Amino acid sequence: MYYIALLLTVGANILYHISQKNISEKINPMFSLTVTYFVALILSLFGFFIVEHSTTFKGEFQHVNWASISLGISIILLELGFLLVYRTGWNIGNAAIISTVLVTIALIPIGILLYKERMNTLNILGILLCLLGLYFISRK
Repeated sequence: MYYIALLLTVGANILYHISQKNISEKINPMFSLTVTYFVALILSLFGFFIVEHSTTFKGEFQHVNWASISLGISIILLELGFLLVYRTGWNIGNAAIISTVLVTIALIPIGILLYKERMNTLNILGILLCLLGLYFISRK
């Protein structure tokens, strides 16, 4: 399941960027997001009801915390950001990798400070290589 989960994220991410790049430039970005999240809502509800669980729909609300709400906000902002990035002409390969490297670098101190994650020499070397790659990719 370890690698299947990773493959799921990779496949979904590829579909995500292809879909974002092909959204009509004529549609209002917020309406496009409304359609996107309507589909996501329907699929999520369907998934909730077909997956075996030990509580009711109403019972699940007691487990909701700030993170679920914050995730919803961040997803909308992420979707809008990528939609606008592609509308302004960014290359599909460059925008995704530049964004991912920058996010990863920003998450390193958060992981160290908040989650007590550790860095080793190979991690630091990898980060330096990512920064070098970022430099080369972002050059025109």
